[in-house]
Amino acid sequence: MTGLVLAALLPVPVLIAADYLSVDAARKAVFPEANAFQEVLVPRTPEQMQALLTRAGPQPPHGTLRIWSAARDGVLLGHVFVDEVIGRQSLITYAVGIDAGGALRNLEILSYRESHGGEIRNAAWRGQFTHRDGLEQLRFGTDIKNISGATLSSEHVTQGVRWLLALWQSALRPTRGPG
Repeated sequence: MTGLVLAALLPVPVLIAADYLSVDAARKAVFPEANAFQEVLVPRTPEQMQALLTRAGPQPPHGTLRIWSAARDGVLLGHVFVDEVIGRQSLITYAVGIDAGGALRNLEILSYRESHGGEIRNAAWRGQFTHRDGLEQLRFGTDIKNISGATLSSEHVTQGVRWLLALWQSALRPTRGPG
């Protein structure tokens, strides 16, 4: 009986699982002008993965990654990435776009499953990513500011976006024809 009373007094972690956007809604939020999305598969060898990690820097554990090309009337606008990174204990599902020139588009949070740190859904924080086009512009704590109470979530999403930009640069960047 005493054990039950003591157990009842212990703090219980509160998990707030919230889904904010579907994948389709996120793709349209990132590239509203697109009228076609085509899923893209990017096979990666262990050597390519190591090269990506070297370029992108340390990474939190990732979950599922899906990529789509976004086009309007057959013209490539860019790519939409839906990725998952671990927050403190649970996965954060987010989407980001990279336009054909290599600049980041909107960052959207699709699902947040932690009890703290949901402030990363704040438009001002997410807006820090928009229009950045180089890994040297995505340094956590310098270029992308931390959110007090959401340190791991903001750091891990930033690291994930760095990895996606490095992936885009190495595997999806449009090639320029002779010119």
